[in-house]
Amino acid sequence: MGYKESFLDYLKFEKHYSQHTVRSYKNDLDQFFVFIASHCGSEDPESVISSDVRSWMVSMIDSGYSTTSVHRKISGLRSFYRFLRREGFVTTDPVEKVILPKRKKRLPLFVEEESLNRLLDSYDFGDGFSGRRDRTIIEMLYLTGMRRAELVGLRDGDIDIKGLTVKVTGKRNKERIIPLLSGFCDDITIYLEQRSASGIAREEDWFFVTDRGNKLYDKYVYNVVNRYLDMVTTIEKKSPHILRHTFATHMLNHGADLNSIKEILGHANLSATQIYTHNTFEKLKDVYKQAHPRAAK
Repeated sequence: MGYKESFLDYLKFEKHYSQHTVRSYKNDLDQFFVFIASHCGSEDPESVISSDVRSWMVSMIDSGYSTTSVHRKISGLRSFYRFLRREGFVTTDPVEKVILPKRKKRLPLFVEEESLNRLLDSYDFGDGFSGRRDRTIIEMLYLTGMRRAELVGLRDGDIDIKGLTVKVTGKRNKERIIPLLSGFCDDITIYLEQRSASGIAREEDWFFVTDRGNKLYDKYVYNVVNRYLDMVTTIEKKSPHILRHTFATHMLNHGADLNSIKEILGHANLSATQIYTHNTFEKLKDVYKQAHPRAAK
């Protein structure tokens, strides 16, 4: 078994990374070693030196990769070489002393409250099963802040309507419990009734299914969110993750504490949640400018 295959097996079976994450690591490593082979004439990890890694980094920047993408790819390469050193496959780490380019800080995009309220309160999704399902998808993402993969992986047994909770299986198979609003649980009940009345033969016990009864797929969820958000907002990105950002930002704006949001989102540490405080601080600055008697002077 090769070095890359051993590393990917380690991520899959020991770190319990998702199939999507493992695939991203593989693609990044493949890209790196194609670059090394074309510039250095060798794909041997032990022959790579720091200047090779820097050259790859410069090549990506020149090709238009964002600093975020470059950081992610170099981070993956760093994990790869740490694994190789720990296993005794190599003696040096060419990534260890590589300095990454500074990231441009960008505030997380989110949808305004008025826009989402207009979508959920006034828009007609239709009376049939498909419309009810699409509405429930958007509500679930916005009211819980869960990730798209977590929503796709929901099963019937994960929803506790009486207890007003949903059990979510997140990254690295970590489970967490998210509270649900009673009004939303009423909507879930209607969804389940319509799903049953539709006569669709379901594949296993997936909570969300297609019109043919199959488990939802990532692209379907993306298309649903993109289509409906396009009706109420002009922000550039209209993905399921935007609803996660929107959930956190709206919760902070209404007084929720950061630690509670961290637990609901399933973040491993508080620093990942703190990015949303920038949005709330921007709102605070606007309020300050409008409210302070000296602001107009």
